[in-house]
Amino acid sequence: MSNNTHMNRRKMLQTAGAGFGMLPLAGLLQQESLASGAIAKPHFPPRAKRVIFLFMNGAPSHVDTFDPKPALARFDGQQPEGMKTKGTGFMPSPFRFSPRGESGVVMSELFPQLSRHADDLCVIRSMHTDTPNHEPGLLLMHSGNQQPTRPCLGSWASYGLGTENENLPAFVTLCPGMPVVGPQLWSSAFLPGNHQAMAVNTSEMKLEQLVAHLKHPAMSRSEQRQQLDLIQQLNGIHARQRQEETELDAHIRCMELAFQMQAEATEAFDISGEPQHVRDRYGDTTFAHSCLLGRRLLERGVRFVQVYYVEKNKKQPWDTHNDNDNQHRRLCSDSDRATAALLTDLKERGMLEDTLVVWGGEFGRTPYSQTDKNKKKPGRDHHATGFSMFLAGGGVRGGMMYGQTDELGMHAIENRVHVHDLHATMLYLMGIDHTRLVYRYSGRDFRLTDVYGRVVRDIVA
Repeated sequence: MSNNTHMNRRKMLQTAGAGFGMLPLAGLLQQESLASGAIAKPHFPPRAKRVIFLFMNGAPSHVDTFDPKPALARFDGQQPEGMKTKGTGFMPSPFRFSPRGESGVVMSELFPQLSRHADDLCVIRSMHTDTPNHEPGLLLMHSGNQQPTRPCLGSWASYGLGTENENLPAFVTLCPGMPVVGPQLWSSAFLPGNHQAMAVNTSEMKLEQLVAHLKHPAMSRSEQRQQLDLIQQLNGIHARQRQEETELDAHIRCMELAFQMQAEATEAFDISGEPQHVRDRYGDTTFAHSCLLGRRLLERGVRFVQVYYVEKNKKQPWDTHNDNDNQHRRLCSDSDRATAALLTDLKERGMLEDTLVVWGGEFGRTPYSQTDKNKKKPGRDHHATGFSMFLAGGGVRGGMMYGQTDELGMHAIENRVHVHDLHATMLYLMGIDHTRLVYRYSGRDFRLTDVYGRVVRDIVA
């Protein structure tokens, strides 16, 4: 008789009742198979093989970018109905709007380079969300829930579809510094740990700073391989004895990935290998470098990339409570060039048709002003009831403006798209039925869209 008298729950069920106790665990075993990181079969043929989410942290103003509201000039300075806050009044945009491309997608003058891709863009003008506060708004946009306890969109995609490159993570976040809320925005929460994003600080683009501790300072690669093989053998013995420990399984996979990355990441994260004309196209800013790095990761099999527009001394640079006009001139100039370069790059490489590009923030900004103490540089406050985002590539209809807000840009009124609908549509484009992407945790089934969400089929090509 073995000296090991420990019997876990699974062993008991295997031996009790001729093994019939294992039948209720069939779903759990399938769930663990999905969690292994191997490519799972999509529910239907995917239109998008990969996603890059360009996140404008702090929220751009829809009435200054993609949703012109000439009626604001008629009501200039008048307060919205029911509002008595001193210093507020409707504020028209100073920027010119015009139809661009053959499709006539209307865009602000702030996007001269992106306008060349107007026929690739699907601009959703009828987005709305549940809250105008940053923390819950960020969490909802990333995880479908306002509480910091749920897996984010990229983790759900990794869990549902696995990875296409065994030497790189399925999910990577590129962010200079730490945004508001921080790691919760790319957390796998209760999903197996190997589905959490690899977070990369892009404030410095030197390889050794992008990926910390990529190489062991004292051991050769062959010595590390021997050491890791021994550790993995010991972990494997323990895993067989305690089969329900999925956290250990995830840890084993992460250790192997870390070793394999030593060779792959050295090349993937080094943008200096790009031709000079490509680097010049993107520009020489942190966001530009992040977009270029994001493209390199996508073409090497990373399934989901989040790129944050965060500045060194501003965690939410698009949060333009004052000097809205000048700040949007500066911010849009940087985002315009890098985003347009990314679309051009993807198209030249034949990747845009199966790469979904998403651009936007956690909500929008008010059509009325918010004055600073000097009343000289008015800004715009948070706005959740109507705002704009755009999608491109990945099975989306290009050259399209979908939905609309009222004449003043206050509320989404036609073809309204909630954040849950956006998530359902993104998963659909990746070949996933959002109602079937489920993980059982703590006695209940969870999904990204909870009990909500509809696929916006009108925007699917």
